[in-house]
Amino acid sequence: MQITINLPPDLEQDLIRQAAQSNIPLQTLIVQALRQMIQTPPNSSSQWSDAILSHEGIPDFSAFESYRDELLAPCEPELF
Repeated sequence: MQITINLPPDLEQDLIRQAAQSNIPLQTLIVQALRQMIQTPPNSSSQWSDAILSHEGIPDFSAFESYRDELLAPCEPELF
């Protein structure tokens, strides 16, 4: 099957450069990239890195909710 797509110039150059560095035809590189994308299951969980997810914070730091009483009430919008 033949498919024609328009690529941004920077992406085209990146693909050409990667194919040359890998010493494979451009078509092969594109097919490999598409296969990898299709075969990789979508990440339905978090997009956060493990470093962020494992961060425990500062144990003796006040909880965010403890400052709610200091917040000002929202202003009523003027309609006219």
